[in-house]
This record gives sequence, structure tokens and C-alpha cells, in this order.
Amino acid sequence: MYGVREGWQREGFESHEGAVGVLLADGSEPGPVLFDLGSGSTFHESTSWWHYDGTFRRPTAVTMRGRCACGWRGVKAYPIDWEKVREDDDPDAYDTSGPYAEWEAHLDEVAECAVTLPGDLVALLGQVRERLDRMWLEDDSARGYAAMLKACGELEAIVAETGPEAARALTREHDETTDAIAKALGTTEKAARTRLLHYEHLTWH
Repeated sequence: MYGVREGWQREGFESHEGAVGVLLADGSEPGPVLFDLGSGSTFHESTSWWHYDGTFRRPTAVTMRGRCACGWRGVKAYPIDWEKVREDDDPDAYDTSGPYAEWEAHLDEVAECAVTLPGDLVALLGQVRERLDRMWLEDDSARGYAAMLKACGELEAIVAETGPEAARALTREHDETTDAIAKALGTTEKAARTRLLHYEHLTWH
């Protein structure tokens, strides 16, 4: 994996953002690197792997591995050749395909545990999205935009009617744990809690 400096994401599982994690010589995972911005108590934090290079009293990472926002960590550690990193003078040029491949495998497992939408519902949602996209091309653009807003209102009304009931049923009637709900949704527990709170208090007028 080259040229991906920011976190890795997969459509439909955005909360499971992945990145390269690092380990020190003693096998521990260091905390964020702090940068003094020269403005009093303001500091910038970074967990980007290339900042753990030992310069300016920073920790020196010896290996890298995959990591995910959900807390998952890759099993295999890959040595970091700092001489090559400095020689290339471009972190994006360094091969991080090992950690990326392990994160991809982790996302495959997440996807397997997540609920699958019924095929007919997937098809209907696709048709709605495609029809709304075509409305950008209406000859009478003003009426087309107004129709799009009206359609969005109808969709929001459906969500406001269905979402709260589903959220309350999961948390109260079925007493599902946040961990179980997160796995079913294919999200992290934090994202699942946020989604539940959003739908439990959602109203539409």
C-alpha cells in the first residue's frame, strides 16, 4: 500500500477507520506524539507512524502493524527501515501493504458479522438514489430541485417514523448490548451509541 497518508476506509464501514500503528522496542504501543505550536499551552497530537522516528526526543518505533478505530490491532509486526524512510524522504513511498492487508482482513470479518439488507430493499434504495441523480438533469432545473427537496422530505419522514421505533426496540425490548448492536451495524461501539441516540430522539415535522 503506497500513497495513502490518511486513514483507510471502506464504504459502509467508515467508523472502522484503519491506519498504520507502531510498536517500540519493548513491544509497547506509544501514545500520540505532541508538537509544541509555540502558542502557550496549545499542542498538536499525531499518531502518524512516520513521526515516531526518534528525532526531537520522540519515541523510536521499530515495527509497524495494522490498527483500527474500534481497538483492533494486527497480529503481525513489520520492521521499519528508518534509513529507507529518510532516504526516500516521503512516508507515502514506504510500503505499508502488510498492515493494510491485515486491516482489510479485519474489515472482512466485520462485514461478515454485520446484518445484510434484503435484496429487494437494496434494489429499491439503489433505484431511489439513481432517480434522484437524474433529477439534476431536468430541463426545468428549478422544478427539478424542488422535487428533489420534496422527495428528501418524504425519505426523512420514513426515517423519522421507522428509526426511533427500531432503536428503542433494540435497546429496550430486546435488551441488545451496545457491542452486539455495533457488530450488527458494522460499526464501532462509539458509532453505534451515537446512532442509537440520534434515532431515539429523532422527530420530523
